[in-house]
Amino acid sequence: MLRPKVSKKIATSPGSLVHIGERKADKPRVEMIEFDLERLAEKNFDSVAECLQARQGLGVTWINLDGLHEVELVEELGKAHGLHALTMEDILHTNQRPKLEDFDSYIFVVLRMLEYDRQIRDEQISLIIGQGFVLSFQESHGDVFEEVRGRIRSGKGRVRKRQADYLAYTLIDAIVDHYFLVLEKLGEEIEATSDQLVSDPKPSLIQRVQHIRTQMLGLRRSVWPLREVLSKLERTDSELLAEGTSLFVRDVYDHTVQVIDVVETYREMSSGLVDLYLSAASNKMNEVMKVLTVMASIFIPLTFIAGIYGMNFEYMPELHVRWGYFFALFLMGIIGVGMLIFFKRKDWL
Repeated sequence: MLRPKVSKKIATSPGSLVHIGERKADKPRVEMIEFDLERLAEKNFDSVAECLQARQGLGVTWINLDGLHEVELVEELGKAHGLHALTMEDILHTNQRPKLEDFDSYIFVVLRMLEYDRQIRDEQISLIIGQGFVLSFQESHGDVFEEVRGRIRSGKGRVRKRQADYLAYTLIDAIVDHYFLVLEKLGEEIEATSDQLVSDPKPSLIQRVQHIRTQMLGLRRSVWPLREVLSKLERTDSELLAEGTSLFVRDVYDHTVQVIDVVETYREMSSGLVDLYLSAASNKMNEVMKVLTVMASIFIPLTFIAGIYGMNFEYMPELHVRWGYFFALFLMGIIGVGMLIFFKRKDWL
C-alpha cells in the first residue's frame, strides 16, 4: 500500500491536469447506468463523447470511468458536468487521503477502495454527487460495486426509488462493507502467523511480521480519515443530500467506527507479534540450553572416571584387576542412567 510518487506535481500550477500514480488499466472504459422506477439503461463505451450522446435523461445517471491515465477523458467528463479544475486535479492525483469538498453544484468525495489478495491492494475512488447524477472515477477495472449494480438491475431495495444521493450512499456503503472482508482475511493471517511464531519461531517469519505491520499502517491511513468524511457528509446542509439519506450515512459512519476499532485491535496484535517472536525464540533457546546442560551434567562424572583411569601411572591398583575395564564402563552407565532418572523426576527434561 505504498503511495505513488508525486514528482510530476512539482512545479506545476494549481489545477494542472496531470495523472499521478500507476497505470492500472490497459484501456479506459466508460460505463453508464441510467434508471428510474420503471426504466433501466446500461451500456459500456470507449469514449466520453459516445456516453454523453447516448444519455437518455432518466431519473438518475451513474457514469463510471475506469482508468485515469487518459487525462483527456477525465477532463471531458468533468467539463461536461461543471467540475472545477482543482477537483479534476485531485481525481487524477491518486495519492489523495479520504476527504470531502462541498461545492455549490456537486459534492466531491475521495475514498480508498481496498481488496485483499495475500496483501492489501489500495485504489483511489473519486465520487461526484450532483443533481440527478453520480460520477465515479477508478484507477482500474474491477471494483466492489457489483452488488449495487445487481440491486439496480433487479429493482430490489431502495436504489431505484431514490435519487442520486442515495446511489452515492450505496457506493460508499459497499466500500466500507468490503473493509470488513479485508479485515477478516488480515485477521486470519495474523492468527496463523501468531500460531507459527509459538510453534516454530523461524527467523524468516520476521519478514512476514513486518509485512503485516506495513499492511496495518496503510490500512489505518485509509480508514481513519474516512470517519471525518462521513461525519462531514452527514452534517452537510447541501440540497444535494436529502434528509432521509443522512440517516443512512450515519449508519455507514457507525460501520466506519467499528472498522477503526478492529484496525486498532489488529494493529496492537501485529505490534505484539515481534514480542511474541522474541519470547518464543528465547523459550526455544532455553530448551536447547537445558538439553545441552543436562547432557554436560551427565558427562561430567563420566569424564571424571575416564580421566582417573586414563592416567599413565605405573602403580595404580585397579590397572591389574581382570574385570576393571568392564566395571568402569558399568559404573559410568549406572551413573548416567541414575542422573537421567533424577532429572526426569525433577521435571528438568
